[in-house]
Amino acid sequence: MFPLFPSHRESQVELREHIDSLATELCRINEDQKVALDLDPYVKKLLNARRRVVLVNNILQNAQERLRRLNHSVAKETVRRRAMLEAGGYQGK
Repeated sequence: MFPLFPSHRESQVELREHIDSLATELCRINEDQKVALDLDPYVKKLLNARRRVVLVNNILQNAQERLRRLNHSVAKETVRRRAMLEAGGYQGK
């Protein structure tokens, strides 16, 4: 079965990597500056954004897994009912 959101994980990972890269670059710039710039608030914002991305990613993965299980259950039930109908065993309720 193909994933419902094939590029979802890849884009989330890519976004997380970009955030990490930006946070690292800001720290490096802050260390290299002769004039003291306080970039810590920006680094903290980036790390907070990364945390939220990870949280949303986990929520989406859990939802996708629930949808996959539901889809599997529906498919099994469809096969079961089709088999009953074909066997003539259907009794209206």
